[in-house]
Amino acid sequence: MRWADGFIAVDWGTTNRRAYLIDGSGKCSDEFEDHKGVLSVPAGGFPDAVGEIRQRLGDKPLLLAGMIGSNRGWKEAPYVPCPAGIDELAKALVWVGEREAIVPGVSYLKNERADVMRGEEVQLLGAVAAGSVDPDGLVCHPGTHNKWATLREGAISEFRTVMTGELFSLLKEHSILSDFLKGPVEPNDVFKQAAAYAISHEALPAALFSVRARVLLGQSKKEDAASYASGLLIGADVRVGLSYPTGAEITVIGRPELTQLYAAAVAQASRTVVELDGEQSFLAGIHEIAKRI
Repeated sequence: MRWADGFIAVDWGTTNRRAYLIDGSGKCSDEFEDHKGVLSVPAGGFPDAVGEIRQRLGDKPLLLAGMIGSNRGWKEAPYVPCPAGIDELAKALVWVGEREAIVPGVSYLKNERADVMRGEEVQLLGAVAAGSVDPDGLVCHPGTHNKWATLREGAISEFRTVMTGELFSLLKEHSILSDFLKGPVEPNDVFKQAAAYAISHEALPAALFSVRARVLLGQSKKEDAASYASGLLIGADVRVGLSYPTGAEITVIGRPELTQLYAAAVAQASRTVVELDGEQSFLAGIHEIAKRI
């Protein structure tokens, strides 16, 4: 078996999976994405799910990252403690068979604060390997559970998770605000106004109720309510990230529809921000890990 001849990389999350065929030069030559996340795979069904990937992309070794290594996935891959770089991830790979390896997540534990990530670490360290991010910088990774990570000498030194995406979803589906959050979220002036407010104030629960009150009292249009609520949540999220004592450039890595929102919010704090595509960062990171096998 020669990984240098090519392999399949899989970013396998809770509800989705993305698989990439990587050739010997490290380039992606084929890919697919579907909704067969780890929660959709029945007990004992991962060998078949992996077989489906090979049927679509070829009979190659697999390097798997994300929730596939959780206690809900195929085989649990213990977390690597901070500080964690590419070398630490490669040394801690968990092998399921001779041709299937799972990338571990990363953990942070200090004093009374505990945190974990799975999948984001490949993108964060991939961006470092690609030279796209300051190896001593501050990185934001938006998603259901947003991550703020500080880098030191190219390794993840510390990070904090903020449940912003999940909170917005819960408010949209199960709160008094649900009828007001049907519209699209845009990084418009309403969003920026709300983000600026949340960055400079700590009263997020009270501010969220004002989403409804502003519409009822004619201070805001109902179609802008989703952008305003999102601005409040992301602004509060950015406030957490800005608590790290660094003036380093902030890099936001992920899907463009999310990075643009966070970039707009960060700009309200007069901080320099750069957006990076999460997929390209993942491919850079997974290739670096494969080179060490």
